[in-house]
Amino acid sequence: MDHKTKGWNLAKSSHQKQIVANLVKGLIKNGKVDTTVAKAKEASRFADRMVTLAKKGDESARRRSFSFLNDKEAVTTLFENLGERYEDRQGGYTRVLRLPPRKGDGAEMARLTFVENQ
Repeated sequence: MDHKTKGWNLAKSSHQKQIVANLVKGLIKNGKVDTTVAKAKEASRFADRMVTLAKKGDESARRRSFSFLNDKEAVTTLFENLGERYEDRQGGYTRVLRLPPRKGDGAEMARLTFVENQ
């Protein structure tokens, strides 16, 4: 039995990883992403990990973040802008704000943004 398992489940783990990676990529490039609450919470965890890697700033951290994001532009933005911006902050780099439900199906929506977004 899978009692007390954390995280969000999809049909396939590879599909889940790709959705989360795409959300984090969009967050890094645009500064905000609108999605469902469950996806936003899961993507928030991974975005925080990516910013923590960017704060380290070494080549190993850059390669690990590229293996997750698969986008050179996003990795460059992450390490040059976000790593420096959150240099003094210990964690909690993202924020999940609730939005009104989606009109089509009534799904709970949320906006994922960076804290202290400039």
